[in-house]
Amino acid sequence: MSIPAEQRQREFESEALVHLDALYGLALRLSGGDEPRAEDLVQEAVLKAYRAWDRFESGTNCRAWLMTILRNTFINQFRRQKARPVPVEFEQVAERPSSEALYEADPEGQIFDRIIDDQVIAAIDELPEEFRVAVVLSDLEGLSYQEVAELMGIPVGTVKSRLFRARKRLQERLYDYAVEMGYLR
Repeated sequence: MSIPAEQRQREFESEALVHLDALYGLALRLSGGDEPRAEDLVQEAVLKAYRAWDRFESGTNCRAWLMTILRNTFINQFRRQKARPVPVEFEQVAERPSSEALYEADPEGQIFDRIIDDQVIAAIDELPEEFRVAVVLSDLEGLSYQEVAELMGIPVGTVKSRLFRARKRLQERLYDYAVEMGYLR
């Protein structure tokens, strides 16, 4: 049974459009800070969501559903741009006592709760895509490992591994800045 167009539009506006800011933030992170690309990505994802609104189960997590559509749209665009994605090789991170101290003091990446600013955002934007997406979804959007795994279409263990490596890179990159800002001694 089809719902009237006006009712469908009202439901979509009240349940889905309230998440535009979160979608734009995710799109901005996925696109590496490219604002026009992020806007296009959100627009395409919202259009897809509206077209599929009759398949959305009322009462479920609309934000996660929209983020899944946005992520899939991003991946499809990426695949169209490149015949085959380039695999990311994990670099060995040089051990520094200072970064170890930061890791031990903040093992779950909670440093983002205290110091989200341009330096941190720039460091996140420099991460390889697979790492950046995991960090954005987990640490900036606050999704659980399970939710991130579902959105990314990967096992939870892979999410944890990517987050560990991404956080390690961020710790290396941001250690001096954290000391300078007084977050660490």
